[in-house]
Amino acid sequence: HEIVKNLLKYNYPGRIFPVNPKAEKILGLKCYPSILEVEEDVDLGVIAVPARIVLKVAEEAGEKGLKGLIAISAGFKEVGLEGARRERELVKICRKYGMRLLGPNCLGLINTSTPINASFAPQMPNKGGIAFASQSGALCTAILDWAVREGVGFSNLISLGNMADMDETDFMELLAEDPTTKVILIYVEGIKDGRKFLEVSPKVSRLKPVVILKSGVSDAGAKAAASHTGSIAGSRVAYEAAFRKCGVLQVNSIKELFNLGIAFSSQSLPQGRNVSVITNAGGPSIVAADACYKYGLNMTWLSPKTVEKLRSGLPEEASWTNPIDVLGDAPAERYRFALETVLPDEFVDSIIVILTPQAMTQPLETAKYIVALNAKFPKKPLIAVFMGGEKIENAVNFLKDAGIPVYPSPEDAASTLAGMAKYYDILNQKIEGEFPILNVDRETVRRIIERAKRERRASLLSIEARQVAKSYGIPVPESELAQNVRQAVKAAQKIGYPVAMKVVSPQILHKTDIGGVKLNLKSDRDVVIAFNEIIRNANLLMPDARILGVEVQKMVPTGREMIIGMNRDVQFGPLIMFGLGGIYVNILKDVSFRLAPVSIQEASEMIAETKAYALLRGIRGEPTADINAVLDAILRVSQLSMDFEEISEIDINPLFVYERNKGVLALDVKITIT
Repeated sequence: HEIVKNLLKYNYPGRIFPVNPKAEKILGLKCYPSILEVEEDVDLGVIAVPARIVLKVAEEAGEKGLKGLIAISAGFKEVGLEGARRERELVKICRKYGMRLLGPNCLGLINTSTPINASFAPQMPNKGGIAFASQSGALCTAILDWAVREGVGFSNLISLGNMADMDETDFMELLAEDPTTKVILIYVEGIKDGRKFLEVSPKVSRLKPVVILKSGVSDAGAKAAASHTGSIAGSRVAYEAAFRKCGVLQVNSIKELFNLGIAFSSQSLPQGRNVSVITNAGGPSIVAADACYKYGLNMTWLSPKTVEKLRSGLPEEASWTNPIDVLGDAPAERYRFALETVLPDEFVDSIIVILTPQAMTQPLETAKYIVALNAKFPKKPLIAVFMGGEKIENAVNFLKDAGIPVYPSPEDAASTLAGMAKYYDILNQKIEGEFPILNVDRETVRRIIERAKRERRASLLSIEARQVAKSYGIPVPESELAQNVRQAVKAAQKIGYPVAMKVVSPQILHKTDIGGVKLNLKSDRDVVIAFNEIIRNANLLMPDARILGVEVQKMVPTGREMIIGMNRDVQFGPLIMFGLGGIYVNILKDVSFRLAPVSIQEASEMIAETKAYALLRGIRGEPTADINAVLDAILRVSQLSMDFEEISEIDINPLFVYERNKGVLALDVKITIT
């Protein structure tokens, strides 16, 4: 009844066929006992019945030849195993008949240009350029209520629900082609198909800004998301890496999401990060300057011509440089003069106008000048910060109605401009990164992994893991496996003293803890003693372990200790890590991440983002390290992870990095397989 009411109330232009076996009419429209009884062709069906009969209704819709369904009904995978089974059956029915499905467990959808309100939401927003897709139906209704009050315009509101068929990526692709949509906002608890998202979203983000609020980033949030919509939550860093790789803007709050939505839908993109602030109060301008610094914006210098004009037109006590303080007694005309002087300045990319209500302030008249000058200089975004309450209310409403973003604090304005500037940077980046052609030995790696699988091992032996690294061009110390004392001595003589020796066993992961490692052995006698001690310690402390022998390894000079790792994320695939290595990696957590495949540019960014970069460049007179060799190792780990899906984890720690042109050495390599 409510859905039919909304369709009628908001003037849906098509035919409406209510279906209910217990009614003859609904709101004056003829009611049908079944969709199969409708004489005309039907395009879209909205299902709002108990979950137990949804499958029957969907089957009839398919027989009728419908192209799409909106399943508002709850009681599917969000409630447990039986619900999940029912949801799978619903998808099977839709695929059998070639129907697309929104939901189930959703609110429905709204399109303001058709117009259609096929939802339980009792209101219809104004027309506008914001499209909002949400996995939470309740958030849709809350945002809709807010939008009606604030006069914010939308092109589409879509409640995604359980995303049994159509998901956030499908709608992102559709909205990219919608001429009424200027910006796509999405709230998700989990991306349904990570690899599809990675394929589609970079193309969409080149056409329109895509801004995502991802919840469930904490353990508590992830648990709540799983119980709410049955989402599979990938790791927080994997989502961040995915959004970065795809050119998607990620925000941390609903406020940020819609601050950006309003700005993107009403203002041009800034052509850089240079900001000018015009204010009638010193305190807020300082807050604005701090906020600009925090969010990576530049409080730009003004051109001499602009400064001279401001000096001649403003009171002597005013500030003529950035931030421009027009003083507390500034009438609207003084704001107009300052704005009209600064807007043409070639060094200014965007402007924040701050107004606080004081005795001489004219908020509404000032707002009118802001609107007029924004129209005169449409290529430079203009953000208003009107601070106060009752005295500025009319002016704020005037700005909103005219499409000027207006916020209550300088922090909101700076954060929003920073997001817009970031999107400008995204558009000016290369679509495809540069990926080198690497000479690797895949066949050797394949044999090693197959042997481990046959032996039902979840991880490679250390000597195998280093062989894998070596096969992919990552330098490792020379080593050999010795199964008796004689072989150990022979290996040490061949490699050259000094050497290290380590127990080799699938069951012994932490070799040092059981006395399974001996370092800096300088003679045959040292090797004999070490071999016997290692075997004795292993048999004594881990009697059930299968001892395959002892690895004899060349002792190498110490380098700067880094780490390169890979973890195969459940949603997005291989997640590559680089950072400061050694024993402090889990404490300092100085690491950066990218999703594979990692381009040359991305690998360079990974290195530069860490504090470890300063160590590699050299501090206190140290020579510069071989950063190019580090970059090459990152690219090779990325390639290895793409070539072998069986590898679930890689951990190279430490990676010794030597002086420029002297390379790197993967001292310890751990590889886990599935």
